[in-house]
Amino acid sequence: MNEKLAGLKKDLFYLRMQHATKQLDNPVKIRETKHDIARVQTVLRELSAASDKQ
Repeated sequence: MNEKLAGLKKDLFYLRMQHATKQLDNPVKIRETKHDIARVQTVLRELSAASDKQ
């Protein structure tokens, strides 16, 4: 999961760079990537909370 999170953050960085240079075809991908990052962070937080309870 941490590897996926790192990959999503890298993708978000490149999407923002493309958007800044007017090369991004679909700006909705930035929002989708942010939502994916939030989902992964939620799962990681839930796993951490579950391991703390045990």
